[in-house]
Formats: sequence, C-alpha cells, structure tokens
Amino acid sequence: MEYIIERQHKFSLGFKELIRYRELFYFFTWRDIKVKYKQAALGFLWAILQPLAMMMIFTLIFSKGLKVSSEGMPYPVFALSGLIIWNIFSNGLLNSANSMVSNANIIKKIYFPRLIIPMSSILTALFDFCFALVIYIGVVIFFGFDAEWWKVILYLPISIALTVLTTFGLGTFFAALNVKYRDFQYMIPFMIQFLLFVNPVLYSSKVFSSGWLALIMKLNPLANAINLSRSAFTNTPVDWTGIGLGFITAFIFFFAGIYTFRKTEAYFADLA
Repeated sequence: MEYIIERQHKFSLGFKELIRYRELFYFFTWRDIKVKYKQAALGFLWAILQPLAMMMIFTLIFSKGLKVSSEGMPYPVFALSGLIIWNIFSNGLLNSANSMVSNANIIKKIYFPRLIIPMSSILTALFDFCFALVIYIGVVIFFGFDAEWWKVILYLPISIALTVLTTFGLGTFFAALNVKYRDFQYMIPFMIQFLLFVNPVLYSSKVFSSGWLALIMKLNPLANAINLSRSAFTNTPVDWTGIGLGFITAFIFFFAGIYTFRKTEAYFADLA
C-alpha cells in the first residue's frame, strides 16, 4: 500500500492527516507523561503538590505580606484560579517549544505530521491541569466559598480553550524557531517567568483600569482567560468584549504559529 505525502498549505492544520495519525497523539502524550514522572518517587502526586505549594507560597507573599486585593475571594482560591490556567500555558509553551529538538532522532527516521509533537506536549500540560482542577475544587470547598457552579461549568471550558489556542500558536511558533536558533531554549524560560508577573495570575487585573495598560489587558488572551475563570466566584459581569478581543489575538498567534511551522518544517530533519 502506497501513501502519498501531500504538501500542506502554510496556514493549514492538516486536520485529515492528523486524524489518520491520531494514535501517535496517544503515544507521544503518554510517553511524555511517563518520562516526566517515571523517576519521581511521588510520581503523579507532583501534579497536585506543585500548584498547591505555589498557592501557599504566593498566599504568604502577596496576601499576608503585600496585602494584594483578591476581589473578595479567599486569596488561596484567587491564586489557584489563576495558577491552574497559567500552568496550562507555561508548561505547554515550554514543552512544545523544545519538543522538536528533543524529538530530533524520531523526526530524522520516519514521516508523520510534525504538528503532532507540539500538540502532544500541550496535551501533557492538560493532563497536569486535570489534577490541579481537583485541588482547585477542593480548596473552594474547604474555604466554604459560595460559587455559582453552573457558571464555573460554562466559563471554565471557554477559558481553557482560549489558553490552549494561545499556547498552541506560540508553542508551534517557537518550536519552529528553536530548531534553527537554539537561543530560544534559553530565552523562553525567562520569558515565561516575565509573563507570570505581567499577567493577572497573582493580582487583580482591576489595577489596570485605564490607559494603554488596560488596552493591553483587553487584548491579552491569557488575562481574559484568567478573568473569566474567576468570574463565577466574584459575581462580576463578564467582559465579553475582552474575551472576543482575546480570541482574536489568540487566533493571530495560532495562524502565525502554523505559518512559521509549515514554512520551516521541510528543514526540520536537517536542522534538528
């Protein structure tokens, strides 16, 4: 049986081809999960302990120390609502940006849709998110904080979709560039640390109520995703204009990432 490899359009996701190789999603994702936790004594518990430890540390620093406003929410709930969304982005971006280089040997040997590699890295981040979500719900119940759960069920998937779209766009963009310019593997961890403090993960976005910083927050898909995940707890009206602008920005990242990836993927086997 012969299989003809067709050249994909530079803005195409190659959905039909990805469906044909869908079993590879499982293989690469499960392999990354096992490699991540195999040598750890606590195993999958780290997916729970990490966001929980970060929540406690940031509560001591920002709530007890700096008295940062948490929009009427218990600060642990406030911090965790931002961290669970942020960790999808940070882990997904870091893993996907380095994914092509770390899988260089496989890329050189066989053909398969290269987009599967950064995609599976983001799926691994979503696996960790599932554990963090359990902790998030447990913390909300522990503090007895009243939430409109129908809003949580409605808003959280939209928030996740916005985050994943942004992560995929930037992840594929940097994955392609990282193959040729290895400087990005040093720059990306610093960039992620920087973005943690310029996004409203640990503080309220209301501090940017006017001016050009407020406009940047409206265009920022991560800021909108975090704000949406908190809306069910703060009883504040959802800024659907900001959500719409955030999706526009996320789609720009998405197509820029696809275009860059498609433009350079013919050279992956040589450069990796």
